[in-house]
Amino acid sequence: MNKADCKIHIIGAGVSGLIAAKILEENGYSPIIIEATDRVGGRVKTDIVNGYQLDHGFQVLLTGYPAANKYLNFEALELQQLLPGASIFKNKQQKILGDPLREISLLLPTLFSGIGNFTDKVKILKLNSILKNKELSAIFSEKEKTTLVYLTDFGFSREMITDFFQPFFSGIFLETQLETSSRMFEFIYKMFGEGYASIPKAGMEAIPKQLLQNLKQTTFKYNTKVASISEGKIILEDNAQLESDYTIIATDACGLVPELKKPLTEWKSCKTFYFETEKRIISKILIGLIPQKGTLINNIFYHTSIETNSKTSKELLSVTVIDDQKLSEVLLLEGVKKELEEHCGIDSCEFIKQYTIPMALPKLKNLQYEMSPAETRLGQRLFLAGDVQLNGSLNAAMIAGEKAALGVIEALSR
Repeated sequence: MNKADCKIHIIGAGVSGLIAAKILEENGYSPIIIEATDRVGGRVKTDIVNGYQLDHGFQVLLTGYPAANKYLNFEALELQQLLPGASIFKNKQQKILGDPLREISLLLPTLFSGIGNFTDKVKILKLNSILKNKELSAIFSEKEKTTLVYLTDFGFSREMITDFFQPFFSGIFLETQLETSSRMFEFIYKMFGEGYASIPKAGMEAIPKQLLQNLKQTTFKYNTKVASISEGKIILEDNAQLESDYTIIATDACGLVPELKKPLTEWKSCKTFYFETEKRIISKILIGLIPQKGTLINNIFYHTSIETNSKTSKELLSVTVIDDQKLSEVLLLEGVKKELEEHCGIDSCEFIKQYTIPMALPKLKNLQYEMSPAETRLGQRLFLAGDVQLNGSLNAAMIAGEKAALGVIEALSR
């Protein structure tokens, strides 16, 4: 088949779909991306509201991600680094815990934080060393256990787990009990050790925007919803039919492919509230954690503690809620404001906007790091991308997009 005549459709203009399009372009094809919303990005989007950059949920890019290093120009993104640690609000006091080997200013606050005991600090150094020398393939071939069991087995004290690991990784895994696979914990912990948590100066949407700028031969159909997909055919919500030689599904395939036997993907959700405040109560560029059991707030972060393209006179605070305790939106907002005052001493904040992200992270078992192009194949002409194929991370989204595109290219070469 002539490359110019080959109709390859990609469903979804998230990071995975954009990477798939890049690989196809590099091999001489001109894919067509069908996107349900008005722009690229999927779950990685940024809005400008009242002059502030609001990401759809508090997200960071880990610069240690191998796929991100391969596909992104970090310098052009003007990445703003967060410090390796956290500010923990306990008993109305703010205590700092961080990695002094990477940021010397965190040494004294960490030593005198009162979070965990001396043995915990030694065990953190041991864990750092073990994971630094552990290959990714070894991490993802380990027998899975929950992160909570992993930390307990490693010998961390109950206080260290409750005051630091639980609130910190609950915000990453979007679940409060640390039920997430130990493979994911080791992977993310290793990535934190090999790079930094960072946010582009223009917000997280700068990532998909950069990927978009690199595409030259891809056609986009925005505001176009797909109803169903079968071999060689895509049916849109308006009943229009598109012929497709090959289709890459870079979104959740459940419900789109009638004959798909895979169980429906379970999703973890979260809510993010943005507030305008007069001043910052966390002086360093650190995420804030509230470890108290039963609180609504999991973490807070001042987005104006880093450089942003938007210039404002006041401070922008995000608050992440993982368990909304089934409260109404009005009561949830009231509860969040009350906890900000009670635990953090933030008594004046102006509510800007709330984001509810129902499909924030896929709930997966048997997490993998890699897959072969052949493993992305769903049918003769159907291929699956998206982070749901591997482990629910930006890195996984990129790898899955790459492998799905290579799967199509392999099929075409035959």
